[in-house]
Amino acid sequence: MTSAKLITNVRAATITGGGYGLIEDAAIAIEGGRIAWAGSRAEVPAAYANAEPVDLDGRLVTPALIDCHTHLVHGGNRAGEFEMRLEGATYEEIARAGGGIVSTVTATRDASEEALLASALVRADALIGEGVGVVEIKSGYGLDMETELKMLRVARRVADHRPLRVVTTFLGAHAVPKGVDADAYIDEVCLPALEAAHAEGLVDAVDGFCEGIAFSPAQIARVFDRAKALGLPVKLHAEQLSHQGGTELAAQYGALSTDHLEYITDADVRAMATAGSVAVLLPGAFYTLNEKQKPPVGALRDHGVPMAVATDWNPGTSPLGSLLLAMNMACTLFGLTPVEALRGTTCNAARALGLSDCGTITPGKRADLAVWNVAHPAELSYGIGINPLHKRIFGGRL
Repeated sequence: MTSAKLITNVRAATITGGGYGLIEDAAIAIEGGRIAWAGSRAEVPAAYANAEPVDLDGRLVTPALIDCHTHLVHGGNRAGEFEMRLEGATYEEIARAGGGIVSTVTATRDASEEALLASALVRADALIGEGVGVVEIKSGYGLDMETELKMLRVARRVADHRPLRVVTTFLGAHAVPKGVDADAYIDEVCLPALEAAHAEGLVDAVDGFCEGIAFSPAQIARVFDRAKALGLPVKLHAEQLSHQGGTELAAQYGALSTDHLEYITDADVRAMATAGSVAVLLPGAFYTLNEKQKPPVGALRDHGVPMAVATDWNPGTSPLGSLLLAMNMACTLFGLTPVEALRGTTCNAARALGLSDCGTITPGKRADLAVWNVAHPAELSYGIGINPLHKRIFGGRL
């Protein structure tokens, strides 16, 4: 068993059993890029007695973190709109004046593929530096076929340039271009772009923005119908600024996740529970927009809806480049516990992406791990602006 490695002298938060799954004096055997065995060091199987030892000096190890909702590929920034909001303008007012998502569209259309890749890699490096092993990247700042495809190609290329697993999401139904009828846009741009992206192998899932300033449930349903015909799972930005019925729609389509959720109702929560959808909480957008209505975390708990936490890293409403800070904000602003926050960036985030081979430290899973200079996993949510990462293990490579 000379090819195997055995991690010892470590505390392991395996994220099993509904909590941290903490093993105080743990050992983890890694072979072929996978976790071969994990448990108490006193119970290491004889088969791994001669494995290459890796002593982690009593540190904590968790699954590598997963950022399951980002917009890492985009051009420009919207610092000017940040100033406008501080001067009293609302998100809706900025959007209706030609700002918001549409303003980023111009910058993204104008940027070359290489320029978009260079800026996306800087953002990816920040997440890798906090122990992230998987990141979801959405399109949605093109709103034309050429740019939507360009964004998705760049997202795929991020994984070619960095030790990072990238899951891509087509978000053609993100905003209505200025002066364009929403229904015409769905028919003439969004659906053809989805078909082209799928044909090119660029899409892992399909998303939309169901909101008064974006698309109605009926319009999103047309996008989801095409996604399902192509065999692609769906997810949805829903109930962020108002209640439009998007969450119920997403549940009807068996959505992997529904994201934001500040304005969901008890009926929406029950629909999510029945559908098995994950609630992706995005405290960065809540904070940046200075919103007041919080997602009903208690109702999500009561109905057993799994909760994930993500950065929603984007240039306008959540310029948040730290998943660790998102965990702290989810606890401080939304009332999650530290164990919920860590599960929200590991096993539940994996579920939100439809991934079954990561997110816990269990045999058969990918050996994507994060090693931390902390004594207890609650410290990962406790710190504000603190990065205690010692090292990240990706695919078993130490």
